[in-house]
Amino acid sequence: MKDKKEEQQEKAEVNIGKEVLEMVLYIAVVAVLVWTIHTFVGERTTVDGRSMYDTLADGDSLWLDKLSYRFHDPERFDIVVFPVPDEGYYIKRIIGLPGETIRIDEQGVIYINDQPLDESYGYETIAPDEIGRAGQGVVLGEDEYFVMGDNRNHSLDSRTEEVGSISRDRLRGKAVLRMWPLSSFGKIE
Repeated sequence: MKDKKEEQQEKAEVNIGKEVLEMVLYIAVVAVLVWTIHTFVGERTTVDGRSMYDTLADGDSLWLDKLSYRFHDPERFDIVVFPVPDEGYYIKRIIGLPGETIRIDEQGVIYINDQPLDESYGYETIAPDEIGRAGQGVVLGEDEYFVMGDNRNHSLDSRTEEVGSISRDRLRGKAVLRMWPLSSFGKIE
C-alpha cells in the first residue's frame, strides 16, 4: 500500500509531464502558424538603397502582402519585391503588364503600347543614357512585368539586361504598409 507522500509525488510527476507536453504542443502550433503566415500571407522587409526615393527611403521597414496575388493579378503601379540572383531582393514599381510594349523616348517619356504613361510619382525625368533596353521597345511575355524605381536615374531595374523583365513567379509580394519609421507609419499608396 502506497502512502500519501508517494501518491502526491506520482501526481506531481504526471502533472509535470503533462505540462511539458502541453508546452511542446503550444510551441509547435505557434511555429506552424508563424511559418504559414510568413510563407503564404506576408512578411517584413527593409528598403536597401534610394531607387524608390521619394516614395520609400533607405531603411524603411515594410510589410509585404503575399496573399492577394494568389487571387488577382498584379496591377500597374503596385510596388513589388522580387529576388535578383547574387543581389538579394529589389523593390520596384510595376510599369508594364503582360503583353504590353514598353518604350522610353529621348525625352524620358514612357510609352505603353505607343500611349504616354500618365504618372505622377517619378522622382526625376529619365536621362537619355538611362533609357537602356527600353529605347528600342520591350515586348512583355504572357507572365512578364516591366518594373522601375521611382528614383529613375538611380535605379537598377527592367531597363537593364541585368534585371530585365520580371516573371510573375518571381514576385515575392506587394508592399502595402510602412511600419518604420513610426513618423511615416501607414499604407503605401
